[in-house]
Amino acid sequence: MTVLAIVARIEANKAQVALVKSELLKLIEPTRKEQGCLQYDLHQDNAHPELFVFYERWESKALLETHLASEHIAAYLEATAGAVESFVISEMTQLD
Repeated sequence: MTVLAIVARIEANKAQVALVKSELLKLIEPTRKEQGCLQYDLHQDNAHPELFVFYERWESKALLETHLASEHIAAYLEATAGAVESFVISEMTQLD
């Protein structure tokens, strides 16, 4: 099985860090229960608290896409509208 690794980088507006963090934390429990989710870990930068990174592992791209279309992602996007400076998803391949 080829596992799809994802690095999702979210940069909150500096005045909205608490809101974005709260909404990101709400994603963890329902996402970890989704079919195909192997790993879903949220990190916050120590020096730049407005920067968050999810490290994710999924069984397939199709299951990742199902996740991205989920109700909890839609709720996150609605709750953080205007509070996020940038949101970048990178699909990664492990080399070793």
